[in-house]
Order: sequence, then C-alpha cells, then structure tokens
Amino acid sequence: MAHLFNPLTIKEMTLKNRIVMSPMCMYSCEKKDGKVTNWHKTHYTSRAVGQVGLIIVEATAVTPQGRISEQDLGIWSDEHVEGLAELVRLVHEQDAKIGIQIAHAGRKSQVSGPIAAPSAVPFSETSKMPEALSADQVAETVHAFVSAAARAKQAGFDVIEIHAAHGYLINQFLSPLANHRDDGYGGDAERRYRFLREIVDGIRRIWDGPLFVRISANEYHPEGNSIEQYVEYARKMKDQGVDLVDCSSGSVVNYPITAYPGYQVPYAEAIKRQAGILTGAVGLITEPAHAEEIVAGGRADLVFLARELLREPYWPRLAAKALGHELAAPKQYTRGW
Repeated sequence: MAHLFNPLTIKEMTLKNRIVMSPMCMYSCEKKDGKVTNWHKTHYTSRAVGQVGLIIVEATAVTPQGRISEQDLGIWSDEHVEGLAELVRLVHEQDAKIGIQIAHAGRKSQVSGPIAAPSAVPFSETSKMPEALSADQVAETVHAFVSAAARAKQAGFDVIEIHAAHGYLINQFLSPLANHRDDGYGGDAERRYRFLREIVDGIRRIWDGPLFVRISANEYHPEGNSIEQYVEYARKMKDQGVDLVDCSSGSVVNYPITAYPGYQVPYAEAIKRQAGILTGAVGLITEPAHAEEIVAGGRADLVFLARELLREPYWPRLAAKALGHELAAPKQYTRGW
C-alpha cells in the first residue's frame, strides 16, 4: 500500500488516507448572509466522491466584520448551522471526513464599515486603516471563536481548524510586523501568543475532537516571525491540546516569496520533528510521487492540496493509479473507474 493511502487516526477520528482538501475561499455567498449555497454543496461533495480523505471548508467568519469579503461563509449566527450541517451530511454520505476553518480577517477584511486589528496599522498603503481592538473587544473576539466552534460541533464537523495564518487576525496578533501593542497582548512573543492561547483554551473547553491550527511558519521579513519562533509556538499549541499544525507561510505583509513545488514542506518537517506534533504540508504539491515522498519520508503526516483539487476533483484516483495502489470506486462509478 502506498503510504499516501494509509489511514491516520487522530483522537477518535480515522481518516481513510492522508489526502486533505485545503480550505480555499469560494466567495459564493451572493446574498452576503454567510449561508451555505448550492455551489458549496456541489463543490465540497464532489471532492468527497473523488475520495479525498478530509475536506476542510473554506475560511468561515466568526463575526460579520471578520469576513475577508462580503461573499464569505459565516458561522457567527445560529442561523448558519442548518446549512453547514447539511454540508456535513452530504460529505459523510460519500465516506469522507469534513472539517471547518474558523477565521477572522482582521485588517485584511474588505467588508464595508470599520475593520479591526491588534493595532491601527494598515496591511498596505492602499488598504483601509483598521481600528485597534480594545481589551474588551479582544475578549469578545475570543468568545466569537469559541461560539463558532460550538456551532461547528452542533453542525457535526469532524475537525475544527483555527486560521492563524496568511496575515489574518490571529496571525496579526502573533506577528511583530502587525502587533504594536504594549498591553497583555503584545510587546514580546509570549504576549503576542496570548490571543491564540485564549482561543485554543476556550475551544478546548467545549470541543474534544481533532483541533488543527493553520500557521504562516515564515513571514519572509527580517523583522517578522521565522520558523524558529513557530517551532516554539507549536510546542505551546501541543501543550494546550492542539492535534495538528497546518504549515503554510507568508502574507502578514507584502513581501516577495520564491514559490516552487514543496517550498513549505521544510516548515512542516521542522515543526513535526522539533515540536513533536502532527503536521500538514501544503504548497504547490501536485504530483502523486511528491505527495508520497512527503508522507513516506515522515516529513509531514497529511498532504494538503489546494489548486490541484480545483483542477482535478478526482486527484486521489489519479494518485492511486500512479502509485500502483488499488483504490475502490464509488459504487456508482465502478464501470468507469
């Protein structure tokens, strides 16, 4: 059996393979209400039919203000639970697991009205100026993440992923490039971690299932966080009960990145080996042999595919064929598999 198709058990959840659909925003809530649409049902369920082991729903906002765009999915209201629960049922019917990434865009939000951040520092010269969160507003935002996790649990998701990457709000708190606070939430690495720590602790009080955190393990700026700092943060996450660190990079500031297939895999490998926690690798991974090498070599435990699964929803079938692994077809497709 190819290592890519080995099962993996995290807490009480067993994934049938190591292939994960990475969260990717669809910007498809045309009514701007954050509710699941027919597009989401078709989009995610098709990847479950394609035999992806774990599907992670796109960044789903914990507050209306925290949306990246007004077309984003939301989980800030109990009214969102029904649609999300239907999405979970559809994916489960196809023998796949499903997670949800809960998120707040912070200063990168493009919604109308005021936006919030750790400090009143815009993302770029052309970006809207954010308002610095007060201590009370920080507490309210922590509560919004915890409430979102409770709704995710109610909807039946198998995994919750906290979005702490790509320059969004949690990443902004973690980074000295965006966090210029001098209170209990900024000033040094420990205090910058406090916002994420409180979110993880709050979620862990109401959620005992698999908990992932997506990070930007390198900010690509000489004054920003590097992999060494994120190894330390990963150790803290492990101590708090985080099960897996999903290792991406960049976007807290506009800074050039040299991207190539697997360019972020060394971050997943470093955190896995040095922090002793499960990791996911992501970043221009398209070829089955490459994905197999990552898992077989112990560099990461899961392989997250993004754009490749937009191009090819049945990528696991192609990977199995390339790796000489016999992958059972959905019974409806047996004649053509």
